[in-house]
Amino acid sequence: MEILLNKIEVRVLGAFIEKELTTPDYYPLSPNALTNACNQKSNRDPVLQLTETETLDAVETLRKKGLAMQSQGTGSRVVKYRHSLRERLYLEEQELAILAELLLRGPQTPGEIRSRADRMAPLSSLDDADAVLQELIDKEPPLICKLARQPGRKEHRYAHLLAGTVSEEDSSPELPVASAPVGKSFAEMEEELTQLRDEVTELKTEFQRFKQQFE
Repeated sequence: MEILLNKIEVRVLGAFIEKELTTPDYYPLSPNALTNACNQKSNRDPVLQLTETETLDAVETLRKKGLAMQSQGTGSRVVKYRHSLRERLYLEEQELAILAELLLRGPQTPGEIRSRADRMAPLSSLDDADAVLQELIDKEPPLICKLARQPGRKEHRYAHLLAGTVSEEDSSPELPVASAPVGKSFAEMEEELTQLRDEVTELKTEFQRFKQQFE
């Protein structure tokens, strides 16, 4: 199955997968929750400011492509949506997690992918990440590709192919950093901030559900 997505569809699909794996109790997502997930400032590159209308338009086109569907739970008056990429492409959780990271942040090295995707699905070592990356490359058609090593960089980067072929211009980072690599402590702080944001979102959703009982 060949997939070709635009920029907003890429973000929506990535957000769907991320929330399914990190906050399953609050998945599927309402239009408001999905829009907030797309517009997060953490774990996103680039940061977008989508309207709910833009998000729902992307959901509708994803539905037509067989990659999303409506999912209204029993007793719920809010229409919610979910992705169907797992079923369409027979993907495992580790494959979904890595694909989500590439959808949400763009091209990354195996080390970056492993440390970031691990919050969604366990990747105990770099070898595990490399094995899953190869599985995604071996799909028919391939879902990701290995980019040429850039001058001054020791590692290859990987990019998803759900928006078509990746050019070197598209994959070039806006602010390359050679002298100040990100350390583990920064990654840990970033992850803690993400968890706090997700917890706040969960609390808001739970409060709305409680409030609806009295409306």
